[in-house]
Amino acid sequence: MTLRVRALGDDEGGELARMTRSRTLGAGLVRRAQIVRHAVEEGLSAPDIAARMGLCGATVRFWLKRFNERGLPGLEEDMRSGRPPTYTAEERSAVIKAALSRPSELGLPFASWTLDRLVAYLGEQGIGMRRSRVSEVLLAEDLKWRQEETWFGARVS
Repeated sequence: MTLRVRALGDDEGGELARMTRSRTLGAGLVRRAQIVRHAVEEGLSAPDIAARMGLCGATVRFWLKRFNERGLPGLEEDMRSGRPPTYTAEERSAVIKAALSRPSELGLPFASWTLDRLVAYLGEQGIGMRRSRVSEVLLAEDLKWRQEETWFGARVS
């Protein structure tokens, strides 16, 4: 049985053409749009599209069925299950809040944070987060870590 692709809506044709030529969308999304375009504009069958694009026939049929059911949004990948986040949003926000505060305001005996000092402080607050993860959380929030300043080899604290 041949899989037929439904007719495109008014605005779907232009959007599909834009997606197939895009250089900013993900490569997978562009490839899926090209699958649909080959089926709609050239009338190719799933095996012909698979041969032309170097894909498996089952993959082509899967995306054509998804397009028929959901339209262009169906070409987006669904969220996949995976390991749940290790740290909660509250813990990540506590890391950011601590990093943006002054240690002296928290009653600590130093004037600036280092990554090790921040990890130790968070551990005292009940947030057992590794040094590398604290750094990732800060970088994800676009916070740049400053290098320790030295003066003739002596640390400034």
